[in-house]
Amino acid sequence: MSVIDELIRKESNGTISFGNYKLETKSKVTDFEHNGDLYKVKTFKEITKLEKNGMFVYESVPGTAVENLNVTEKEVTFTVEGLEDAQITLELEAEKDYKIYIDDTNVGKMKTNLGGKLMFSVELGENHSTAIRVVKL
Repeated sequence: MSVIDELIRKESNGTISFGNYKLETKSKVTDFEHNGDLYKVKTFKEITKLEKNGMFVYESVPGTAVENLNVTEKEVTFTVEGLEDAQITLELEAEKDYKIYIDDTNVGKMKTNLGGKLMFSVELGENHSTAIRVVKL
């Protein structure tokens, strides 16, 4: 896995990939169409953020590269890479329980807040991608 040079792209399996944690200055792409939705990505070394139809989807501090993001009613899956450990925030359904798997290891159950935000940390390093799976209970 590596950074997404075009900042956001469609994958052949129907998912999207986005983010470039190697950029020194903020870069963004707006109005990226995928499956009838419009995406906006902002990314650089300090933060990566994704919005769908004007609504928050994903944020990492510091910046990351995300491949094969797939969001369904029951789960969110993707792989992530970055230069160092990152805090990831996802927008999900408010006040619901979710199980988080990192590289197929169940790291516990968390409940989203009133706004539907779910935050967790992940150990990252360049040239090492980490698989994330968040499952609604």
